[in-house]
Amino acid sequence: MYKICCLNNIAKVGTDHLGEGYEFVSEPEGADALLVRSANLHELELGDGLLAIARAGAGVNNIPVERCAEAGVVVFNTPGANSNAVKELVVCGMLLACRDVIGGAAWVAENSDDPEIGKRAEKAKKQFGGCELAGKRVGVVGLGAIGAAVANALIDLGCEVMGYDPYLSINAAWSLDRRIEHVTDLGELLSRCDFVTLHVPATDSTRGMISAEAIARMPRGAVLLNFARDALVDEQALAEALDDGHVGRYVTDFANPASANMRNAIVLPHLGASTGEAEDNCAVMAANELKDYLENGNIKNSVNYGQVDLGALAPGNERVAIFHENVQGVIGLVSAAIAASGLNIENMTNKSRGANAYTLIEVSGDVAGDLAAQLCAIPGIRRVRLIEHA
Repeated sequence: MYKICCLNNIAKVGTDHLGEGYEFVSEPEGADALLVRSANLHELELGDGLLAIARAGAGVNNIPVERCAEAGVVVFNTPGANSNAVKELVVCGMLLACRDVIGGAAWVAENSDDPEIGKRAEKAKKQFGGCELAGKRVGVVGLGAIGAAVANALIDLGCEVMGYDPYLSINAAWSLDRRIEHVTDLGELLSRCDFVTLHVPATDSTRGMISAEAIARMPRGAVLLNFARDALVDEQALAEALDDGHVGRYVTDFANPASANMRNAIVLPHLGASTGEAEDNCAVMAANELKDYLENGNIKNSVNYGQVDLGALAPGNERVAIFHENVQGVIGLVSAAIAASGLNIENMTNKSRGANAYTLIEVSGDVAGDLAAQLCAIPGIRRVRLIEHA
């Protein structure tokens, strides 16, 4: 019986996927795994029994990822599960930046009691005109699941699309419309685009990437959209650019004291992935990732350990899941220890991610109770799990 703690409201359609053998508890202490959305876990003490954390969403800046890695706690996210919801809102944001729909709707509300509103509207509408999105050049920074979806949608709307992503994966590249121009220099994209939309995570290399210098490269009157993370933008520099008209509009999904008071900004209350469909998709993916890891030792969509998949655990066999430092010699020592215990290795795989490595071994035979302790004594090994067939 695995104990699961939901630290935020997780859609029932997702938690139902766990099925039998799972118990939901109200406190994280003693839980085998956590399901989370936005709850801040940086001050959370990682219990000795905690095996995994699944984030029902893409961003994991609310989770101490490296601290978890050092403790052998796998952190999962759900890339792509909410991409359609975010894509639709980004396109909506671009259209709102093109035409003053918000101002026009506000004018109607303010004049709703006027019996001549219809006639007056014909004169008033000129101030809410704007432009069309078709034919504009749009730069998409980050071509992951969401960025790629946005780029393809903009092609369908008649835009010229430029994409920038120094870490573009093969799968992402295959998903992009061939008409998207891929550039390798962010400065070039910024200088050539009427609209720029951000779709990268907040990391040490991306925080503040839209700096005063970057903003200065943008054409006067360009529109910046940020539905990724507010930390990507130097908000003071942006506010100054909005005041003097160098940036025409800023559309963001991150309300904070700085963005909420910017001139010519459309600020939304983090609506990107808040549709019912997106919440369901994220919950289902997160639950399935946890279930496969807890029952089989497989890892998919982890942000701190590499992807490993040995399929379903065969009846009568057991698996040894080993978290260790990515250093030479560990796997040889592990194999020798398992052989010395009289077990036969049926299958084995190993993946590393930076300094973190994960080895999953399926064995036949009776696993001795002290095998985990013997393996943990090997230098560089952080944690060992023994997984039995249910």
